[in-house]
Amino acid sequence: MKHIIKVEALNDYKLRLEFDDGVVGIADVSNLVGKGVFSLWRDVAEFRKVLIGSSGELVWGGQIDLCPDSLYMKVTGQQPDEMFSIPNLEKACA
Repeated sequence: MKHIIKVEALNDYKLRLEFDDGVVGIADVSNLVGKGVFSLWRDVAEFRKVLIGSSGELVWGGQIDLCPDSLYMKVTGQQPDEMFSIPNLEKACA
């Protein structure tokens, strides 16, 4: 699991993130604004209150948290099978 060690809220609902492995990049989360719990972000001042949680996730009060792994994939363009070792069952059963 990846851990976010630094976060900065930018304009247009973007986040500048630094991960524990040294990866730094921008994640655009504007597609979430106004949907369900993310309606909180309609007030950009609330979006800017982002904090890093105890497990390296991003949190906004007790209402919203975002998984660091999904943000890492957004920043790097990696797919889940590139990030996580998934055993090849065909080879294991041969």
